[in-house]
Order: sequence, then structure tokens, then C-alpha cells
Amino acid sequence: MKPADEQAAATLSTVRDVLRYAVSRFRRAGLAFGHGSVDAWDEAVYLVLHTLHLPLDRLDPFLDARLTPDERDAVLGIVARRADDRIPAAYLTGEAWLGDFRFTVDERVIVPRSFIAELLFERMAPWVDPDRIERVLDLCTGSGCLAIIAAETFPDARVDAVDLSRDALDVARINVDDYALGDRVELIESDLFDALGGRRYDLIVSNPPYVNAASMERLPDEYRHEPRMALAGGADGLDVVRRILAAAPDRLSDDGVLVVEVGNERPHVEAAFPDLPLTWVSTSQGDDAVFALDAKILREAGGGAR
Repeated sequence: MKPADEQAAATLSTVRDVLRYAVSRFRRAGLAFGHGSVDAWDEAVYLVLHTLHLPLDRLDPFLDARLTPDERDAVLGIVARRADDRIPAAYLTGEAWLGDFRFTVDERVIVPRSFIAELLFERMAPWVDPDRIERVLDLCTGSGCLAIIAAETFPDARVDAVDLSRDALDVARINVDDYALGDRVELIESDLFDALGGRRYDLIVSNPPYVNAASMERLPDEYRHEPRMALAGGADGLDVVRRILAAAPDRLSDDGVLVVEVGNERPHVEAAFPDLPLTWVSTSQGDDAVFALDAKILREAGGGAR
């Protein structure tokens, strides 16, 4: 912490004081937010409440509570790491949230933020019949977040969670065990479908690496703490997406559905697959981040790539 900051910090005594200070530090540092918080205020509230072991959804009763010296030092320390080192908040706290689901995370995995989670919360309506989902595949599972939400969404289904990274699967194991889903969620080290034998699925979801090369060069520092292999998707961002679409027809059941997240890459997707009748699904991001295809369309299109 800089001397001027140390002098200012000495005057802070309440939760309200440190929140104001944190917001100012974050705004002055020009931080990027995209890992769960939308702005400096949200980030400050989350980090302060977490560090003080207070309920994350109850700020008001504690705003004027006075901090002990140790509590103030702990809060200011985490604020300084966020502002100076540009470390995503999830890596500082060791956790990330998707809705009401909490996941353990560290720098071995991308911070969970997939918009497919929103669709799973709605039981993938109207894209699938929830009562007919028996097998689900989560490709590029990372922390295992989508696989776990899928298992909770479809309680009669078995879920395969695939990743090429052994480190990621080690983190996913922690989360699967936390939710006591080891008997229904199988973690598999595989390059996409390679290690899956002849398994077929009623639902395949994937949040693959999809950031194009130009965008990778412009990423804010926060994103450079994440595994590059979880982000970089090649020149147009679609290296992995092409492989998924090519192989998915043989991996889906007769009424199966494929759902893929591509972030801001819709123009590249439509340029690469001009003859594929993609359905763009509405999420909080809009209508450009996630597409869905059923098995019949995929098989008739034969991949659809240029």
C-alpha cells in the first residue's frame, strides 16, 4: 500500500468507511469487471462482506459497525491486491457464484460465469423435455459448475464432465464432492469426445474457449490470470467450436440438443457456418452469446462449416 493510502486507511473505522475507500481505489485503478460483479460498488461489497465473514446478502445492518484493527487490515489487504495486482475477486476469495450455487475456484480454472447456467435454471425450456433427460455432457467443464447445475436440474440424469486439463478436473472434483454428486457426475480427462467411447447424450452443453486472437491481445489484466487454454479459441475464436459441431451429430441421441456459448463471437460463427440454421437463445447477455441446435438439424446439415 502506498504511503498516502496508508495514511488515509488509518482514518477508516466502519464498514461504510472501507466500502467508500474500496470503491475509490477500484475506480482510480480502472479495474475491469466481468467475473461476477458489474461495477466497483458490487465488487467492493462482495469483497468486504466476504472478508469480514458476513452474509453476502445483508449489507445494511452492518454498514456502521466498527472494525477491529485486524479486520480493517484484512479488508484493506484484499482491496490492495484487487486494485494493484488486478486479481479477479473470485481468486482472492476462493469462490464464485452462479445464482445460488457456490463453487470453489482458483487460478487452475476459469472463473464461472457461463450464461448457459441461466438456461439450466429454467430446465432448458423450451429446448428439451426435462423428463426425458437421462444423460448430459458438459464439454470443457472447468470448475464443474455447469455439470453440477445440470445434475441438480435433472435429478434422474447422469452427467459426464469433460476437460483436457487435469488441473481443472482436480478443482471440479472438489466441487462435485461438495455437492455430494460423485455417484452421478463423472469427471473425465479428454480432448472433447475422444475418451467417451460410444456414449450418446440427450443434452450436450459447452462453454468452450472462444475468444478470437485479436481479442485475446486486448484482454484486460484480470483475464490474464485465468488459464489461457480456457479462453483462446484461435484466429476467429472457433477452433474448438468447429470440432464440437463436427462430432456432435454422432454424440447426440435422436432427440438430443446441443447448446454452445460463444460470447461475442456470433458474427464469426455465422460467417463460419452460413448454412447451419442456428437458434440464438436469449440470456441476460442478449441474443448473441448462446446458440442451440437439435440432433436432426445437425445431421441434416452435416456440420455446416466453411
